[in-house]
Amino acid sequence: MSDFIYLASQSPRRRQLLELWGVRCELLLPDAGEDVEALEAVRPGEAPATYVQRVTGLKLQASVARLKRRGLPLAPVLCADTTVALGRRILGKPEDAADAQRMLSALSGQHHRVLTAVAVARPTARGAARTWAALSRSQVEFDDWRAADIRRYVASGEPMGKAGAYAIQGTAALHIRHISGSYSGIMGLPAHETAQLLRAAGVTLAC
Repeated sequence: MSDFIYLASQSPRRRQLLELWGVRCELLLPDAGEDVEALEAVRPGEAPATYVQRVTGLKLQASVARLKRRGLPLAPVLCADTTVALGRRILGKPEDAADAQRMLSALSGQHHRVLTAVAVARPTARGAARTWAALSRSQVEFDDWRAADIRRYVASGEPMGKAGAYAIQGTAALHIRHISGSYSGIMGLPAHETAQLLRAAGVTLAC
C-alpha cells in the first residue's frame, strides 16, 4: 500500500479533487528542458478518444522517467488529460483570447463531449512500471451564448489553459443546460475511474 502519490499535472483542480478524496499528493512537474506541450500535438485525422488516451500515456511515460531520473522515492504516479470534442473536432486549450472566443461561439447552443483519460503507474526498482488506465466520457449542452457574454467571459481570463475554453466549476456553468456523465471528469479528473485505478495501484482512499 502507498500513503501518497505523485501527481504529474499543473492543474490545481486535480490536486484539490485528490485531496478531497483523501489522497496525499506530491507534484511531479516537468524539468525546465522538457517540452510537454509537444506531447499534446494532434495527429491528422485522430479521433478525440484516441488522442486523449495517447497523450495521457505519453505523459505518464515521461513522468515515470522523470521520477527515476531524479532518484525520488518510488510511489504511484497519476497523469490525466482532458479534451473537448465537437463531433470529431478536438478543442484543446485556446492559444489566445480570439481563439477562446471562436471555440465558445462554436460550442454555443450545441452538445459536445468532454473526454478525460486517466493513467496510473506503479514504478518498481527493477523492470517496467505496472500501469492502469481509464477513459471518462461526458456530454455537455450549452445554451445560446450572446456574443457579449462570450466576450465578457473571455475577458475574465478563465478560459485560458482550459480545454474547450471553459471551466465548468466557473461562471461558464451559468450557460450549461444539461450534463450527462461525470462532473469531476468534466473538471479534469473523474472520481469513479480515478478511485478504481488508485485502488488497483495500492493507494489508500478516504473510503
